[in-house]
Amino acid sequence: MTQAKPPQKPTASRRAVIAAGLGAAGAGALNLPREAPAQEKTPADAGTSSLTFSEVPHGLDNTHAVAPGHNLQILLRWGDAIVDGAPAWNVAAQSGAAQALQFGYDNDFIAFKPLPEGSNSSTHGLLCVNHESARNQLMFPGFTSRKVNDQTKELMDVEMAAHGHTIVEVELKDGLWAVVAKSGYNRRITASTEMDIAGPAMGHARMMTRDDPKGVLALGTLGNCAGGETPWGTVLTGEENFHYYFGGDPRSTKEAANHLLYGLGNDLFHGWHLHYARFSVAQEPHEPNRFGWVVEIDPYDPKARPAKRTALGRLKHEGAGCVLNADGRVVVYLGDDEYFQHVYKFVSRGTVDRSDRKRNWGLLDDGTLFAARFNDDQSVTWLPLVWGTGPLTAANGFANQADVLIDTRRAAALLGATAMDRPEDIEVNRVTNTVFVALTKNARRGDEKVDAANPRAKNRWGHIMEMVPADGDHAAATARWQILLLAGDPAEPGTKAQYHSGVSAAGWLTNPDNFTVDPKGRVWISTDGSNDFGFADGLWATDVVGQGRALTKAFFRCPIGGELTGPTFTPDGTTLFCSVQHPGDDGKSNFVDPVTRWPDFKEGVPPRPSLIAIRAQDGKPIG
Repeated sequence: MTQAKPPQKPTASRRAVIAAGLGAAGAGALNLPREAPAQEKTPADAGTSSLTFSEVPHGLDNTHAVAPGHNLQILLRWGDAIVDGAPAWNVAAQSGAAQALQFGYDNDFIAFKPLPEGSNSSTHGLLCVNHESARNQLMFPGFTSRKVNDQTKELMDVEMAAHGHTIVEVELKDGLWAVVAKSGYNRRITASTEMDIAGPAMGHARMMTRDDPKGVLALGTLGNCAGGETPWGTVLTGEENFHYYFGGDPRSTKEAANHLLYGLGNDLFHGWHLHYARFSVAQEPHEPNRFGWVVEIDPYDPKARPAKRTALGRLKHEGAGCVLNADGRVVVYLGDDEYFQHVYKFVSRGTVDRSDRKRNWGLLDDGTLFAARFNDDQSVTWLPLVWGTGPLTAANGFANQADVLIDTRRAAALLGATAMDRPEDIEVNRVTNTVFVALTKNARRGDEKVDAANPRAKNRWGHIMEMVPADGDHAAATARWQILLLAGDPAEPGTKAQYHSGVSAAGWLTNPDNFTVDPKGRVWISTDGSNDFGFADGLWATDVVGQGRALTKAFFRCPIGGELTGPTFTPDGTTLFCSVQHPGDDGKSNFVDPVTRWPDFKEGVPPRPSLIAIRAQDGKPIG
């Protein structure tokens, strides 16, 4: 691999902006300490980064690699028992009833919620895990493709139960994490779980269906990608690519323009509409309007029904980065993961009750949603999506605030929000009080559409933006923005990549997707798309202040076809939880002949999405 050439160093103005912003028990027992050979440092990077681990080199093979000096544990696999009484996973005899009690597929976002509730424990807690999708060509014996018409009701029941969310109690003992098998907290939330429709769109005519004529009770959540955590201990999960699940021609419905804008009718990966009328747009044209929301879940209360918080807008939600503002209001940053879509934030009207967490349930139903305009002078203007404001009127088809939120994309575009290069996860760095935005890629951007915030045409590599709220106030009407890095290989001039000058041959990355921030304020970046460039996706980390800013270092590498998702730390930083979803999905692999059988490596056992726990061998904080 060619050694990276030094890209352009951060300018003084960028540094000045940053400175301003600163005022199953069996599965759990398997320990896989595979290490990668250390990547040599260059003289230029010596002593500049606070991250002291040796890097994992770029590569592509059938298993994972983690930085030397760390142990990796496979904690949960697809199909592992979650709820007490769940049957053992049997790939040859799957059923929807069994899957509804077992760990779901394509695990994504992870939150660690300490136990007891309200503590800062790093050894005992709840893992809250999204399940984004299901890939039948890797799940079911005999499948070699994703042909929709071959999908029987029995298999679709498994898929529906494999979506959603898992909550499971875990404990650290003798350096290994284990599931608390009979915990009363353990539960699955699936594509069939009842959940409230809350906020301005509740009860709206466009949310009503034959099964729910009042428009107040939805069945299930799906496409759950990234998420967030609220200051009162609940979890937010974002519904992303809901268009994959609805069959039929959306042009034949009164919701045609809306459905087409959200991609219905283009890609169909699942045959649910063949067996369930609610997933047929011809039979239930309003059902798609009940997806694309942020769902709030209380992991500490198994009896609490999840709620779809419609005040946060209907998008292809990736993340939901929350921060408690200085004035007591909560602010949620949001991204719409599609080409030329927008960045948003929600500001609550009410303030957080610190004395009684339950009284904050519903706080996200009342507030203002804003879309971002990224100006060429590196300022951000937050545009309120409020009915009656500017073009958001009946003359443009918005009869009320519910219409604005159901048609969030159209509303943001009419206001003049900036069309971005696929805004995915958004995380608030509580150490720096700044906000990081992953812009994964946009090869569709032509030269005529390049702007300051999206500076590359045919952007195949993605970039990372940082937002600095005005005077540290996340509710302010303005902010500043700057680019942390432009991804891609800095040794290839055509990429116009930009990092710290000391980035190594392993340190450069492509297609940033998810973030987490460690207790020291360093940003950890997972990727989605490196396989297209000949190496595996994985996890990179970087300082965001000081001499190591934008000096990304490679920490973990996925097996071929896998995507690293959901990274999160325990409060003390000594355990890093993350997910590997869809291992083996290289575009050609199938159940019969998978390119890898990670992590079991047993004949007849397909690759299994899994949640992993990584700890330093010396027990110190990671990084």
